[in-house]
Amino acid sequence: MEPSRDLSRLLEIMAALRNPDGGCPWDLEQDFASISNYTIEEAYEVADAIERKDFSDLREELGDLLLQPVYHAQMASEQGLFDIGDVIYAITEKLIRRHPHVFGEEAARNAGGAKAKWDEVKAEERAKKAARKPAEASSLLDDVPNVLPALTRAEKLSRRAASVQFDWPDWRETLAKVREELDEVADAAEANEKAKVQEELGDLLFAAANLARKLGIEPEAALRDANAKFTRRFRYVEQRAQQDAVSLAEAGLQRLDGYWNEIRDRERT
Repeated sequence: MEPSRDLSRLLEIMAALRNPDGGCPWDLEQDFASISNYTIEEAYEVADAIERKDFSDLREELGDLLLQPVYHAQMASEQGLFDIGDVIYAITEKLIRRHPHVFGEEAARNAGGAKAKWDEVKAEERAKKAARKPAEASSLLDDVPNVLPALTRAEKLSRRAASVQFDWPDWRETLAKVREELDEVADAAEANEKAKVQEELGDLLFAAANLARKLGIEPEAALRDANAKFTRRFRYVEQRAQQDAVSLAEAGLQRLDGYWNEIRDRERT
């Protein structure tokens, strides 16, 4: 078996790994549920390579991600559910259907028009899915995946609700809601009610994700940037403490805060 640029070779390798006669014992033990976390992890690793602008790593991570649908499709084929051809047909059919301005007679003169057409077709698809379910079981929120990162899911849930005008008029009212939720966190903390604090913190984070949407910001990306900024600045604090020959544990908050302010002010200017 030799490496190849063709998808068919990847399919052959995956089939060999899952072959009960001589296949890989670990691969043979897996099922849809057991590898689902790997599927999610690989998507995050792709995003991480993109953020780092490491395109050699991106090539490798995209390969790892490509393996995941091939793996799932192989297991599905073994059970007579579907195969990789069905998967490819489904996505090509969907892309054609959602781009009538490219593959049909309708026109979309700009990216905004194309996005609006995409959203319109998706709304029609959701309506058709809902029509196939009992009325009491159908919800506008049904296809917002539970496995999304919580902050991303919060933004998508609020966006979906906003599509039927269940939304604050503008970002100012949403900001007021954030402040209201922050006050409720403080009240719960003052009362030392841990369960209530958790509930109110959840409401605060949901409101913050909603505010991000209103301002045209992806909350998950904003938090990633904040994490990166904190990491960068804290490493500077560590370096400064090392230069001053003092351990972090013994430096004291005042000195550490001084180091932090140094890098913060430097970055701002």
